[in-house]
Amino acid sequence: MDYFPIFMNIKGQPCLVVGGGEVAARKAGLLQKAGADITVVAPALCDELCGLVASGEMKHLDGRFQPRQLDDMTLVIAATDDSQVNEAVARAASERRLPVNVVDQPALCSFIMPAIIDRSPVVIAVSTGGGVPVLARLIRARLETMIPATYGELARLATDFRDKVKQRFATITARRVFWEHVLQGDVAEKVFSGNLAAGRALMEKALQDAEEDKLNQGAVYLVGGGPGNPDLLTFRALRLMQQADVVLYDALVAPEIVDLTRRDAERVYVGKQSNNHALPQDDINRLLVYYAQQGKRVLRLKGGDPFIFGRGGEEIETLVEYGIPFEVVPGITSAQGASSYAGIPLTHRDYAQCCTFVTGHRRDEAGVVDLDWPALARPEQTVVVYMGVAQLPDICQQMIAHGRAPSTPAAMVERATTARQRVVVGDLTTLPELALQQGIKAPALIVIGEVVKLHDKLDWFRPGSQAH
Repeated sequence: MDYFPIFMNIKGQPCLVVGGGEVAARKAGLLQKAGADITVVAPALCDELCGLVASGEMKHLDGRFQPRQLDDMTLVIAATDDSQVNEAVARAASERRLPVNVVDQPALCSFIMPAIIDRSPVVIAVSTGGGVPVLARLIRARLETMIPATYGELARLATDFRDKVKQRFATITARRVFWEHVLQGDVAEKVFSGNLAAGRALMEKALQDAEEDKLNQGAVYLVGGGPGNPDLLTFRALRLMQQADVVLYDALVAPEIVDLTRRDAERVYVGKQSNNHALPQDDINRLLVYYAQQGKRVLRLKGGDPFIFGRGGEEIETLVEYGIPFEVVPGITSAQGASSYAGIPLTHRDYAQCCTFVTGHRRDEAGVVDLDWPALARPEQTVVVYMGVAQLPDICQQMIAHGRAPSTPAAMVERATTARQRVVVGDLTTLPELALQQGIKAPALIVIGEVVKLHDKLDWFRPGSQAH
């Protein structure tokens, strides 16, 4: 983060605005909404500021800025059209370690003014670091349409019940689960429709009916994190990611997706990479049970889909054995993401009538990749190999040895759907060397079949330079 987001309580606090024009009036108006004790410094004031001063809502120091005017101030905003004055304000504030904002000059600011969505007491701030205020306003406009004006009423209602909820439930977990239920259920809907009395009555009933034992019951959510791009997560996945107390994630989950989980959730890395298992699968299974039995809501976050080479079936078998409640949320598979973003259809009327997913991890006693090669070498199908980067030369050799033409198109897609995606295209004879030259590393998928020919024509996603 370029800036640390923070909300200040400036009710009754002395704040200084330097400048007397319309921009200064807008900034002073924001401070006024927050209850600040405002003093405006300027030789002359615009009509709006004149009216505010005349009504006693703000004070006016007639004249130019002087550093001593910052004494005892809590915050200062410089909004003049004189760069020398603005620089003097910033310098004097910095010497006193006072928060200072200089309008349209981010380099002189210790804090910046965001675009604000006001649903008091719910307040949402949007910032672009002072670089593109128009973009912040556009985002604000979109959020304004998505967040009902009555969210403030819901927040006030919840605040009224805060102490009752705290007395009713002994554990933090039970309180959190209770709030999640009521703030996403009928109570919220009644408030949003304007029926505050009905919302309050439903809140009282929910508080009486809630059973703390059930609220404290642990559960496990097996969630597909998709191929890497956070925009491809399902709504359900995002919701559960925000509810989990503990997050177990693996090496194939993009950091940007892990960052979308609840900030105060415990995060546990259980990744497995080739020849480097952070935690054996049996230990992961036991860890899920351990946290759930403590009453935690556990998010098992997996790359792609939990049931496509994610060993999700093994994990829920253990959960069933121990009677742990669970839920499975599918994700866009890595193969779907890679093929879509590389412009390589997995099936096509003219090239492939079926598609097969296999894993390159399966080996025989001699350490050779052990797959049904005769079946995989059949024509008119697409073969997608997961976890096969290290075994690529052996996979290509076996495909040729079992009847697939050496000229069969083949591709590798690295970090599919993300800004770091790379696609290397060749055939069964050339792809291993091309991948080695380009330094392709996991996570990457191998796609084998005539559909790879369509890559050049259908390659729509170009995140910078790609190797071909």
